Amino acid sequence: MDIYTLIPQFGSVFSTIIAFVVALSVIVAIHEYGHYIVGRWCGIKADVFSLGFGPVLFSRMDRHGTLWQLAALPFGGYVKFMGDANAASGIVMDSVAKMPPEMHRQTMQGAPLWARTATVAAGPVFNFVLSIFVFAAIMMAQGKAIEPLAVGELKPLPVEGVTLEPGDELLRISGNIVPKRDEEDRDAFSDFMDTLPREALLDYVVLRNGVETSAKGPFPMPPLVLQLAPKSAAYDIDMKQGDVIIAIDGNPIVAFDQLKEVVETSDGRPLKLDIWREGQILEFVLAPRRRDEPLPEGGFQTHWRIGIAGGLAFEPARERLGPGAAVVDGTVQTWGVVSSSISGLYHMITGAISSCNMSGPIGIAQVSGAMASQGIDSFIWFIAVLSAAVGLLNLFPIPVLDGGHLVFYGIEAVTGRPPSEKFLRITMTVGLVLVLSLMVFALGNDLFCP
Repeated sequence: MDIYTLIPQFGSVFSTIIAFVVALSVIVAIHEYGHYIVGRWCGIKADVFSLGFGPVLFSRMDRHGTLWQLAALPFGGYVKFMGDANAASGIVMDSVAKMPPEMHRQTMQGAPLWARTATVAAGPVFNFVLSIFVFAAIMMAQGKAIEPLAVGELKPLPVEGVTLEPGDELLRISGNIVPKRDEEDRDAFSDFMDTLPREALLDYVVLRNGVETSAKGPFPMPPLVLQLAPKSAAYDIDMKQGDVIIAIDGNPIVAFDQLKEVVETSDGRPLKLDIWREGQILEFVLAPRRRDEPLPEGGFQTHWRIGIAGGLAFEPARERLGPGAAVVDGTVQTWGVVSSSISGLYHMITGAISSCNMSGPIGIAQVSGAMASQGIDSFIWFIAVLSAAVGLLNLFPIPVLDGGHLVFYGIEAVTGRPPSEKFLRITMTVGLVLVLSLMVFALGNDLFCP
């Protein structure tokens, strides 16, 4: 074997690891900083803030007496508060009870119940805030498509005779009035697309510089690859963003819904795709895969998919989105990640969908690398999604996770006293076994699921 043939593969693996470490480090740092800063605000002293585990590579003591350190194994992190026997903050040192009152108040054990609850809850909350902030920032950067729909920038397509120009406001296509693409009537634009003839070049009526004029343009929703889903059939055969599928099994297509129909009715049989890429015609063969997808009204439905997302034949003209509207949209996006994750877990437990939908560290790393390869915007979007998922996971009522600690505090609030040390030790051990078992199960999915 020629060693040079391994270089691209090695580079891909290396970039995947780097992307995973960067994504995980950002999310863990935000999570642990939430614990640290809220704990400090509540009068609880942090002895150590560590990003990573294992041998310490760098450390610095700040003026508050917290040791900030970077460790060699970049797969997590922790905050160790005063009096904690370990990074899990579940068991306290025996010496805590002998501390002077002013020092005892600075420990997790000696702090009021409200302070401990706020400190523990802050980690997941900061993850959700990160998600909202990132989604909002992306929306502010991208802007919102203006209405009526107008051309911002034409995308490269294998269609000759196009006379549309940037700035053209779309009035009619093939004699049909272009509807608004608003949230109140999501079906209107889809119904409009169904009325258009499946032809590569269509007649447009546009408003250009205030004057109504005729133009020629491509089918508005061509079989154009705007995004690739990681670990999908299309991604695995190295399709690229910007590819245009011009034929399936020798039959020409001009609309994305033609591709969708063939894929969904394929029953998984291999399909031969003719791809236009930067003026060249390439041939690919792929087999659609079953995917469980969330429904708007809740639940899941299984479809055949090849793993590509399409869009308009042009980049719409956009207007800036204000901070308030962006934060609202970011919150909606974050809630969507949380609700779909809960629904997915429920349907996996009940057997309604495959447990292979749960990914472990290898799967998450692969997705990290795939999203990073599609651009910084896709990678940052993925960090926001993963941050919301990590925040939700930490709220599960399992000892060693933040949700388990919150359950302990709930018991203390009801009974008036904290659980016994023996109870904490047993439940923490059970929780650790549960978490490790879940990790092993997810890792098995990474290795053995298709």
